[in-house]
Parts: sequence; C-alpha cells; structure tokens
Amino acid sequence: LTRVSASWRNILLMLVILPFWTSFLLRVYAWMGLMGKNSWFNGLLTDGYNLLTPASWAITSVPMMHSNFAVVLVMVYTYLPFMILPLYANLERLDPVLDEAAMDLGSRPFRVFLDVTLPQSIPGIIAGAMLVFIPAAGELVIPTLVGDASSPMIGRVIADEFSSASDWPMAASVAIALLLLMVGPMMLYTHYQSKAEAGEDVP
Repeated sequence: LTRVSASWRNILLMLVILPFWTSFLLRVYAWMGLMGKNSWFNGLLTDGYNLLTPASWAITSVPMMHSNFAVVLVMVYTYLPFMILPLYANLERLDPVLDEAAMDLGSRPFRVFLDVTLPQSIPGIIAGAMLVFIPAAGELVIPTLVGDASSPMIGRVIADEFSSASDWPMAASVAIALLLLMVGPMMLYTHYQSKAEAGEDVP
C-alpha cells in the first residue's frame, strides 16, 4: 500500500475497510452461503478438484462447513483489516531514503526488507497482532456458526459452561484465564512501548 500511487492507495484502503460497512454477522452468514454444498463457490472448487484428479476420486462437493478450515478462513477474512491498518500506518511513516541508501550500498531488495524495513515495522506488527489476538481469542460467533463442535474455541467453551452445562465456577475460571491471557501481552506491550518512547534500551 505504501509503494503504490496515491489514487491506487486510496482504492486499496477502501477495499480493506469496505467489509466494515456491513454487519459482522451478515459477513459470517455470507461465508456460510459461500461454503455451503450447493453454492457456486463450492461448485467451482468441486469442478476444479474433479478436473485435476482421477475419476475414481470424484466428489459431489468440497466439505468446508463445520470444520477447522472454515473457522480459520472466516477469522482471517474478518480480522485481516485489523492487521493491515496498523501495519500500513507504521510503514507510511518510514523514510524511503533509508531503503534507497541500503540499495545504493549494495543490498538486494530482500536484504533491504529484512535489515531495514522489517525492524522498523515491528511496532506496527505488534499493534496489529494485539488488535487481532484480543478479539480472536474469545471469538464465539464464528466457531459456533461455521466450526466443528468437536474442536471448540475457548469462547465457545465458556458459553457452553455457562448455558448448557450450568457449571458457572468452571466457566468463570476459564473466563479469568482468558482475561489474564489477553491482559498479560497488553501490559508487556505497553511497558516496552513506553520505554521505546522514552528512548531507553528495550531488551
């Protein structure tokens, strides 16, 4: 995004933000429709699979719904903008002269990325990872609608313990563990960020 022209940059940013114009639940239901057995998307994948494999391996549809693959796919689609936007904001502030200087000194583009761009983009990577990790860790809707009951995520475990199992102490314990799991990295990030802003050495 930071290397394209201003007009294309605005278009790409709009495409990243566009999913937020619709309801989160509607987006999940849209993916449920796409991954269903009778959807055009599933039919396209099925035709491609049958075309590339022997006739004895032919299938009527690709099993995508109620699987770990479906959960990962929908969660990546849902939370990817939360990773892209902080990273873009960080990369936009970088001085392109540093990359040019590294290339003038003989570094190849890949080495420039590893030695110059990547170290400077770490704050954006950490911020994006936090924005993704915090809501994803307690995600309930996506695993419930598209996931497999045999491999529930922690948010679904808490909901089941509160409702169907009526085991409130267990549910509360798991919820506190989830809270500590989310608060710990946030406190660590805030600590290192404050040190970095103060100009102190960060181990």
